[in-house]
Amino acid sequence: MAKRNITYLTDALLITCVIQKDQAEQVLEAAKNAGAQGATISYAQGTGIRERMGLIGVTIDEQKEVIRIIVSEEQSELIFETIYLAGQLDKPGRGIMYMSRLDRIATYIPESI
Repeated sequence: MAKRNITYLTDALLITCVIQKDQAEQVLEAAKNAGAQGATISYAQGTGIRERMGLIGVTIDEQKEVIRIIVSEEQSELIFETIYLAGQLDKPGRGIMYMSRLDRIATYIPESI
């Protein structure tokens, strides 16, 4: 049996962006154009400021898309800013995003890299 090794990647960050439904594709396209290698998109239901917009206190639940992208430290600022602008997060009610440092990442890495 061949010896198996784990290769750990470091100096990486996770960008998480929660945006309105049906906006993920355009945000992801902008992130890829800025150098992101790929992303994970999932779906969620959120509440927040829109709760106060319901009639007679009825809560309005909003469908959301959650985009998660792992980036190198050197790419992080450019991709973060690109996502912010593409998602129009400078407008009220459009979403939120944050960046978290990752301690280590393990995945398959071809020997040629």
